[in-house]
Amino acid sequence: IGEAIGLAVTGDGRGGILFVQTGLVPLGGKSEKIFSHTGNLNKVIEESEKVALSLVRMMMLEKNGKADLLAGNLLHIHLPDGATPKDGPSAGITLATGIISLLTGNPVRKDIAMTGEISLRGKVLPIGGLKEKSLAALRHGIKELVIPQKNEKDLEDVLKELRKKMKFHPAKDITEVLEHSLVND
Repeated sequence: IGEAIGLAVTGDGRGGILFVQTGLVPLGGKSEKIFSHTGNLNKVIEESEKVALSLVRMMMLEKNGKADLLAGNLLHIHLPDGATPKDGPSAGITLATGIISLLTGNPVRKDIAMTGEISLRGKVLPIGGLKEKSLAALRHGIKELVIPQKNEKDLEDVLKELRKKMKFHPAKDITEVLEHSLVND
């Protein structure tokens, strides 16, 4: 619960996996700060975190009529030591999935990885490096990937033998990402 596996392309052009862990820390009082982060982060990931958190809060408001399941808690996002440093935006769906899993108690599948940026409206935005990310997933024994629907055309760049060994789930919005990545509906 609260942990998802993302994919990234490193500065040297290789693919790697990116673990995203989330947790709630009771504050015991009122605080202006609603989230903190630790791990191997840069400005791009920090922006992705803010967008993912805003999207999740808007989704909670729409679904439950209350946006603050976070009230009185600090959301901590952690990319564990050894996480792949990344430069481009592609972790938004992984961050949003981890947060939603945490807040709903619904586990994320451990046999699936994902890549895609997220918009404030929940749209999955295209990414680069699909071939490299696919190779990284397979190196780590992961054979199912959630990818942006707009990157389906890039599957032609992924080696034919690799496509035969893997299952790709194109997603156009966060709802489709969650359908593929969460254990329960």
